[in-house]
Amino acid sequence: MKQYVIDELRPSDHETLKAYLDGHLESTGVSGLYHLRLPEDLLTDIQKAHDRCQPLYLALELGPDALACELLVRTDSCVRCDCMGYATPEQCKWAMETVDAVLDKLSLIH
Repeated sequence: MKQYVIDELRPSDHETLKAYLDGHLESTGVSGLYHLRLPEDLLTDIQKAHDRCQPLYLALELGPDALACELLVRTDSCVRCDCMGYATPEQCKWAMETVDAVLDKLSLIH
């Protein structure tokens, strides 16, 4: 799995991130797992065409000492579809910049 990982989080970093993610992202019902929805303007043509698969997202997993952003575009509508797959370079860049912006906003970049 391709991922963007921020590791060596301190316990206080974990709690700060958890509070932020709980308040700003869609929870999956599984503790520490969140959906980071892809903006419409970053979707590929095939992703845009698949209305039934919307919303498309990347998974964020917050562990005790790490935050991992999977770089796999997913949907909850089906198990396999042509609109799913590894993120494009633009989607990867957006995901990393989004995670970094959250860390910066929360003053967690050390």
